[in-house]
Amino acid sequence: QVRLVESGGGLVQARTSLKLTCVATGDIFGINDMAWYRQAPGKQRELVASISSSGNTRYAEPLKGRFTISRDNAKRTVYLQMDSLTSEDTAAYTCYAQMSALVRGAASRWWDYWGQGTYVTVSS
Repeated sequence: QVRLVESGGGLVQARTSLKLTCVATGDIFGINDMAWYRQAPGKQRELVASISSSGNTRYAEPLKGRFTISRDNAKRTVYLQMDSLTSEDTAAYTCYAQMSALVRGAASRWWDYWGQGTYVTVSS
């Protein structure tokens, strides 16, 4: 079964850093775009950053310069480095990837996959 597994969330102090990790597991044929989204209490989910298979990145404008997305294709992993955290960054962070699974030896169509989310609490 293809899925995304996040780790790295937790409680941190303001003005510190945290790095989230998301690993794609299962019988995977390929991975296209990967991304991180977040949803703060009482707010809608928003895109934090995305990265293509070739490494092109895109960020939510307010987060540019503080957050860095990267990926290791060999490890099927995407990272989110978050620096200078503030209480405004408190949210559930969810990993996304567009993937094709291997089904009976053949590539499936491309599907959107979501992780279960990891919660980040920034204490001021």
